[in-house]
Amino acid sequence: MKALPGNPYDGHTLATVTPDMEALVGSTITRILADKGYRGHNAPPDYKFRVFLTGQKRGVTSRIKRELRRRSAVEPVIGHLKAEHRMGRNYLWFRRGDANNTVLAAVGYNFRRLRRIVEAILRDRRATRN
Repeated sequence: MKALPGNPYDGHTLATVTPDMEALVGSTITRILADKGYRGHNAPPDYKFRVFLTGQKRGVTSRIKRELRRRSAVEPVIGHLKAEHRMGRNYLWFRRGDANNTVLAAVGYNFRRLRRIVEAILRDRRATRN
């Protein structure tokens, strides 16, 4: 997760987010699957990737269609972060507060997922003992 200052248009965030995504993944990005807000994106010209949008018909293979449908699984996570992890309203000050709020919400979300995994493992161990 990354907090961007102000209220930037979706399509204008690729220039700042793409280098961080490549550093996190450790390889170059060949395609980006996005919603229609990224139409008219401002990706840097030295990046050689294609942006596929939802509802696009040309140049979309069956694999890309499958990946676009998988992308829709991210939207409930965003709603969950807003509702359960206090991302709907930020109570911290200024840009640093926005960034800290974003990171803390992501940490809380990941800890909740990790707790569920550990509980499932412990539940399975108890079931095998009995």
